[in-house]
Amino acid sequence: MKRTIRAPSVLLASALVLYAPLVARAATSRATPGFNLFSVEQDIEIGRQSAVEAERQLPLLNDRNVDRYLNKIVRKLAAQAPGAHYPYAIKAVNASAINAFSLPGGPMYVNRGLVEAARSEAELAGVLAHEMSHVALRHGTHQASKAYLSQAGLGILGGLLGKNGGNTSKIVNAVGGLGLNVAFLKFGRDAEYQADQLGAEIMARAGYNPVAMANFFELLRSQQGRDPGKLEQFFSDHPPSGDREARIRDQAGSLQLARSRDVGGFDRMRADLRRRSPASSAVAQRWEEPRNQDGRNQDSGQFDVRVDQPSSRFQRFEQRNGFFTIEHPDNWRAYASDSGYAVSIAPDGGVVDTGNGQQAMLYGVIVNHYAPFESETDRQRASRERHYAPFEDTDRWPGSLEDATDDLVRQIIRSNSYLRAQDGQARREQIDGASSFSVVLSGRSPVTGQEERVTVVTRGLSDGHVIYALCIVPGSGYDGVARTFAHMLRTLNVNDDAAHRGTQTSSRSDSQR
Repeated sequence: MKRTIRAPSVLLASALVLYAPLVARAATSRATPGFNLFSVEQDIEIGRQSAVEAERQLPLLNDRNVDRYLNKIVRKLAAQAPGAHYPYAIKAVNASAINAFSLPGGPMYVNRGLVEAARSEAELAGVLAHEMSHVALRHGTHQASKAYLSQAGLGILGGLLGKNGGNTSKIVNAVGGLGLNVAFLKFGRDAEYQADQLGAEIMARAGYNPVAMANFFELLRSQQGRDPGKLEQFFSDHPPSGDREARIRDQAGSLQLARSRDVGGFDRMRADLRRRSPASSAVAQRWEEPRNQDGRNQDSGQFDVRVDQPSSRFQRFEQRNGFFTIEHPDNWRAYASDSGYAVSIAPDGGVVDTGNGQQAMLYGVIVNHYAPFESETDRQRASRERHYAPFEDTDRWPGSLEDATDDLVRQIIRSNSYLRAQDGQARREQIDGASSFSVVLSGRSPVTGQEERVTVVTRGLSDGHVIYALCIVPGSGYDGVARTFAHMLRTLNVNDDAAHRGTQTSSRSDSQR
């Protein structure tokens, strides 16, 4: 029997940007790439296409000798860069403004004004190592992923990207398109600090003293008041902090400097530049801001969703690298993410197209991995913001399952203010023999005016991360699916040893009665 449910689009995505932490580490370790909807290969393709678009706007210097010199430095640094072997390459831009930037997958650009301002090859290498670090840490596509999730529905988080291929262009276009996209180019202080830190490590391994990076940033900061127009874009793209240079110098003291000669020819190259005609002071229009920064889908409306009653027959879904298994009704479908751990499980009609190529889950279950507290800033904010406190001890320092659950729910409520926790307290549960918590959120959607209910269930992992399930249903439909949700949660089995295994094999479903 079918029944009609009038349901709202679920606009929880901006609250659920569930990304891995980008935490600053000690000098002997590195920050790690965060949550990303894209593969390394997609980074490279996005960068290649974006470079084509960018070079239609930028006044390239087109000086073979300058570009050859810059690429010698880039190759020297790239040999020491961690992670994927990106095709790093750089071109000079004939602009007097002091700036440099990189695109996902390896393309890099440096303004003539910055090259002329540098006093040594090491200072120039410091800027290039910083930009290279944004690529290695995948900051551009990490940020684009967050921007896209802030526009999409819960279905994207649950892995609806895995329904078919060819979604790269759709995602990129939704957050500003290819080329000089702000999502690829403007980063917050945490990302800038991470790029400083990794850049200093790359410099030291390549034989450059990282103190030169600090010296150059200090020089630019001292000149900011004298020629603000020339430095405006640099400090817009690279937010300054009072202790930036000091941090780099402190780190440099703990790094071992490799023995290596400079590429050579810096003074000659810079002298050649200064003999050329003056660089343009006006640069082509850089970018447009991504659409829907507030995370709302303006085109959302009401949906008449027809779904079958959940079957009493279940089948087993296994996550592609053995992280978890779960049973679901055999008349529901499992949509696994192309990368990562996420899966959305929904009946036909439980996911709707809200327009602009976006999909939202209105009825079903999402299972995914979550790394709470992206940065130290989040930890400090968590201690201040207690507008949602499901646990009695609100002064506890983040680190427990309670804190991780609190952080996850806080993310939802922060961007979806109409949702509130029922009964005020989290309930203790058991999933696969381990302690778990559940929090029920509900509220009247401001988009549709209809009630919705989201049950958040978390189970801790050994590294402080969590596996979570979101049980999503229109409020009026809960009674008809409550037993199904309970069965699915009872059958959620977690392999802690496989939680962060890199090997990716096919997910599979096996029928069970």
